Amino acid sequence: MAKKLVIVMANTDPRNGEELGAPIFQATVAASMEYEVQVICTATAGRLMKKGVARELVVKPGSPKSVYDFIKDAHEAGVKFYCCSPNLDLFDMRKEDLIPECEGIVGGAYLIEEVMEGDCKVLTY
Repeated sequence: MAKKLVIVMANTDPRNGEELGAPIFQATVAASMEYEVQVICTATAGRLMKKGVARELVVKPGSPKSVYDFIKDAHEAGVKFYCCSPNLDLFDMRKEDLIPECEGIVGGAYLIEEVMEGDCKVLTY
């Protein structure tokens, strides 16, 4: 049985806050169940790794908790967040622009290798 979960946030659009809760919450739950969890933010979801973006977003209007608060909770539970390398150019970001909870930058080959050669399960959003 796989002990690793890779969550790919590709179609999760930060402009729609309600789309952001489920993948981050499920990552937190999986980490609390002692699974190794990685969240790879790519395409539009890559904007979440830029400092300040997630802090301005909420899952539900009126919520006292920002999406960044959920990311911090997930990170504290052991979730590792990654930014996909094309996002740096797409959103005019540098490594220094990434939130502290972002473990690093990965490319397409990393994801393909994790899926094809790793002992993991993958969820996509």
